[in-house]
Amino acid sequence: MKRALITGITGQDGSYLTELLLSKNYHVHGIVRRASTFNTQRLDGIYTDPHNSGTRLTLHYGDVTDGTGLRRILEKAAPDEVYNLAAQSHVRVSFDQPEYTADAVGTGTLRLLEALRDYTANSGRAVRMYQAGSSEMFGAASPPQDEKTAFYPRSPYAVGKVSAHWYAVNYREAWNLFVCNGILFNHESERRGETFVTRKITRALTRIKLGLQEKLFLGNLDSKRDWGHAADYVEAMWLMLQQAEPDDYVVATGESHSVREFLDVAGAVCGLDWERHVEIDPRYFRPTEVDYLLGDASKARAKLGWAPKVGFSELVRLMIENDLELARQEQTLIRAGHTVTGAHL
Repeated sequence: MKRALITGITGQDGSYLTELLLSKNYHVHGIVRRASTFNTQRLDGIYTDPHNSGTRLTLHYGDVTDGTGLRRILEKAAPDEVYNLAAQSHVRVSFDQPEYTADAVGTGTLRLLEALRDYTANSGRAVRMYQAGSSEMFGAASPPQDEKTAFYPRSPYAVGKVSAHWYAVNYREAWNLFVCNGILFNHESERRGETFVTRKITRALTRIKLGLQEKLFLGNLDSKRDWGHAADYVEAMWLMLQQAEPDDYVVATGESHSVREFLDVAGAVCGLDWERHVEIDPRYFRPTEVDYLLGDASKARAKLGWAPKVGFSELVRLMIENDLELARQEQTLIRAGHTVTGAHL
């Protein structure tokens, strides 16, 4: 039975990756940041009590900002594969918290690589690592973007991801570690955090549809992104670590759509004229915008045999249907006299 360690296991990608690895008979270890409230909701459907026999999901308290803790967790988990998904991943927030973002995204990756270098040297184990990159690293580079496109980051988050990318390349070349960089373009799902623009849209429009709110405030509607489904993208992560040699791969659909187009499809699925409810708030504009991201995943298709299964319209439909059910549940509770506190949309 293979063993995997996932940082950022409680996030969207972490939960889908955990499901994938469990389906392949892995024992999965995950790192969870300590908080005063439970933050493992995305894992509720697959988590079982560790006292139960046969449990193959083990959670550890830790953080990529704590190098000593990472070393201890590596020794306990004894992984064959490590997936580094941990990050302060909200681009707009990275402008407000640049130092923390740099520490978690950039230096956090360096801490993990250093811990892994020592662990492999001391244990004699061959461990493979996946480093989660981002299309935001390309920033202002002309589309389409592939593995040979020069990075032009436009946010503290993107700069942190670029540094993490090159740390990974350096440790691969200097210490012969098996490290793959996955440069993933935007990938969304029903599990996306509600402050990210796609989920913010689907949550808001479904609530507006049922009379639970009136307005949706957004920033730049003309920015274009290459959007896929997260469940497809975690398969690419796994495939990278199954290859004979480590390498770097762009993962994308090859289609780009604007935020306005996302609203058009979401509104059509809802049966709602979104233009009557959306207002522009300058607070949601970035100090330096990224206008157009479009990925060329030819290398991943050729070498990994990977291709996305969920198209743009289906992605939006899945998210709307999920959030419409959540809105109906909220409506039922309100009608029954309960006070419901929702996300700050």
